[in-house]
Amino acid sequence: MPRSGDLAQRRATLEDEWSRVIPGLKSPGSLGRTGRVLSQEVTESWARSLASVDPARASAPESGDGAVHHLWSGSPLRGPVDALADELRSVADDAGFVTAVTDASGTILWTCGGRTMRRRAERVNFAPGGRWGEEAMGTNALSLALRTGRPSTVFSAEHLVTALHGWVCYCAPVHGPDGRVLGVLDLSTTWDRSHPLAMATVRGLVSAVEAGLRTGTPGAPLTAGTPALRLTCLGAESAESAVRPGVRLRLRPRQLEILTLLALEPEGYAPERLRASLYGDRPVTASTFKAEISHLRRALGGHVATRRYALTAPVSCDAVDVLRALRAGDTETALRLYRGPLLPRSQAPGIEEWRTCLEVAVREAVLTSDRPEHALAYGERAPYDAEVHRHALRLLDAGDARRAIAAGRLASTA
Repeated sequence: MPRSGDLAQRRATLEDEWSRVIPGLKSPGSLGRTGRVLSQEVTESWARSLASVDPARASAPESGDGAVHHLWSGSPLRGPVDALADELRSVADDAGFVTAVTDASGTILWTCGGRTMRRRAERVNFAPGGRWGEEAMGTNALSLALRTGRPSTVFSAEHLVTALHGWVCYCAPVHGPDGRVLGVLDLSTTWDRSHPLAMATVRGLVSAVEAGLRTGTPGAPLTAGTPALRLTCLGAESAESAVRPGVRLRLRPRQLEILTLLALEPEGYAPERLRASLYGDRPVTASTFKAEISHLRRALGGHVATRRYALTAPVSCDAVDVLRALRAGDTETALRLYRGPLLPRSQAPGIEEWRTCLEVAVREAVLTSDRPEHALAYGERAPYDAEVHRHALRLLDAGDARRAIAAGRLASTA
């Protein structure tokens, strides 16, 4: 997890920016220096939102028809969400989140979570019937995801409404089989619980909902059969591989990067986003990009969707296994599976982002563990990480012979 001091500093900076800009904001052109701490999406949303939303409002407005239960009963999302309800409740309860599902307008249709967090959420009407579209509640993760069609995170004072500055929200849109956005799935909690794996969790849950929409058998893709492919993308370059039963696929590095990104984000990529995740600002032609996709599709027997690039067959991936263990709080398994950086030679922007996410998440799991063997195991791979060695020493009893190992490693960092 991010350090509480870092989160507090980020929140304070955003609060300062919000108080400086919002009172006099008339148009995106009056945003001044906000670009240094705020994304363009957030600042433009602030400017649009002020036409209809008072930043001092206390809670979200209620849906006018008062029949949210009828909307939920008739929603195409109802079946897939019901099939995943136990998992959604488990995620919310274990991590201290409130989970919400909306329709395409941003009206919340369904929520779950622990009693304390639900009560906090209900104070701002983050509950069934609450309207969270941009025109109703200003800048928030749900409204941004609905507007852009992409996953969105909004932290503390990035929200337009002051009553939401104590929250952080992670959200992703749910697309129907025809590509239309049917609603969003959101995980929200207090800002101090911000976690680097929350967005990956949201994306995974949305992928499962969308798979249920495609197949008409909600939740089945999560447990269906033997994976068609085993992908190894952590550790030394020599270990990288993609293996179908009995056959090792001959993939070029770029195709392995594509496969890794699709495995880590099972809900898939819009073509433009996948291209940016692979090449960044490099001037690569559309034909080159499409050729790489086509080669991978042939290698996988056609199991890459077309309009929105996503895998259409089960894939087992060591990086995904690490994330799953971390989400379950199983640091020991995560350490055992995490053999090293994700595709260490890759310079693709999307791979670099996931590489950092995994490295930070595993390290933070070690630093929050109360078991010295975790710090000792990680310290063996990170000999120059003084903080990990100090953590090991704090956990080891005075008479424990392993203190010599941690002390020696710490001395070598001086």
